[in-house]
Amino acid sequence: MRGKVVTPDEIENAVAAGMPQTVADLKRLVAIPSVAFPGHPEEPVHAAAAVTEELLRGTGLPHVRQIPVEGSFPAVYAEAPAPPGAPTVLLYAHYDVQPTGDLALWRTPPFEPTEIDGAIYGRGAADDKSGVISHVAALRAFQGRFPVGVKVIIEGQEEYAGERLESFVEHNPDLFRADAIVVADTGNPRVGDPSVTTSLRGMGAFTIEVRTLKESLHSGSFGGAAPDALAALIRMLAALHDDHGDIRVPGLPRGSFLGTGPSEEDFRSTAGVLDGVSTIGSGSLADRLWASYAITVTGLDVPTVSGAINAVQAVARARVTVRVPPAGDPKTTLEAVVDFLRQVAPWGVQVEVGDYTMGSGYLADTGGAARSALNRAMERAFGRPPRDVGAGGSIPLVSTFVRQFPAATILLFGAEDDDAAIHAPNERVNLEELRRTATAEALFLQEYGREYGSTAF
Repeated sequence: MRGKVVTPDEIENAVAAGMPQTVADLKRLVAIPSVAFPGHPEEPVHAAAAVTEELLRGTGLPHVRQIPVEGSFPAVYAEAPAPPGAPTVLLYAHYDVQPTGDLALWRTPPFEPTEIDGAIYGRGAADDKSGVISHVAALRAFQGRFPVGVKVIIEGQEEYAGERLESFVEHNPDLFRADAIVVADTGNPRVGDPSVTTSLRGMGAFTIEVRTLKESLHSGSFGGAAPDALAALIRMLAALHDDHGDIRVPGLPRGSFLGTGPSEEDFRSTAGVLDGVSTIGSGSLADRLWASYAITVTGLDVPTVSGAINAVQAVARARVTVRVPPAGDPKTTLEAVVDFLRQVAPWGVQVEVGDYTMGSGYLADTGGAARSALNRAMERAFGRPPRDVGAGGSIPLVSTFVRQFPAATILLFGAEDDDAAIHAPNERVNLEELRRTATAEALFLQEYGREYGSTAF
């Protein structure tokens, strides 16, 4: 359907005027504890899907529905046909969130969204409900008369098992086929510093279990001779890095990132590195964060300090996550790490490894009509052109998009920033950053439609 031409000023004004509703919608979504991890209630995850569906309907998209994803929570899908001669853009985000972790570390309740000094605090406020809301706010600016074809996919279990949507995409490619794909699950290094993420590390993870005894034993009667599973596991995990923090696993060399990374001062401030504590690894921070392997122990199954008893442990488990450079292969990387752990296992302990997950990295092509349109849109919204940055995190679905739609341009940007504390206590999103991001996305849709000569906006 052809409509009147919408000017950039009108788009900016529409997004700005809609910010009170945008903030209210964000608070409503953040208040839902949509943790899609095993052991957490499922009802809130379905509630978040329902609210997401409702919000997308309110943008003027004519077709909105939940779609089942095998072994996962439903995704929310929406679409509007492209005007004659216009391209189609797919918008991605996810409505599920990380667990809260230690509630004592939160200054405000994680699922009671709290506005403080121009920011909303709460679990998922940035990652990635800001992505959901930035799509909603951008689309509302057009009042149902979109300058391009629009498809939207909002995932329901990205944080725990995003590979399940990958399989769905592979089996239903026509639902997702587009000329450009906007992934709103990243952000800028600093608030107001416009950036496009052009490099993502891949990831792999596994659970390792060490057994030494039929059952735990009294440490007074047996300690000193009975092999302690926890001590063995600690030795194995410690062997993964040398004294400088560089990885010791053969075949996992340090990489190189061609762009500019954060300064040492900015990184220490953002990461909250304590005075007197050094950063780890060698090479530039950009190399270490965006182009090299990283191994992190993300969980341990051992007795807690408060529940400790005087016992030699019979079994101990750890969850190990490996970040993989864009050119690396997650499968061979995990094999190398697991083989190394088996080799350094002491005392002939029994080692079992399972619960594998993995996803490939991504390196973008920074040219083309879509990227040019985004550059112009972000420069207008932020007051300066964007720069290319990498991300140490992983978005496994991106590699699936690359394989399935090699001609599509994939654009990663969003309202998160390095101080947003995603996956950590006191997560927050800056509301001015959210406004600028939604404005940039709306302007991009207009500019990209114009690239193709569309007059349907």
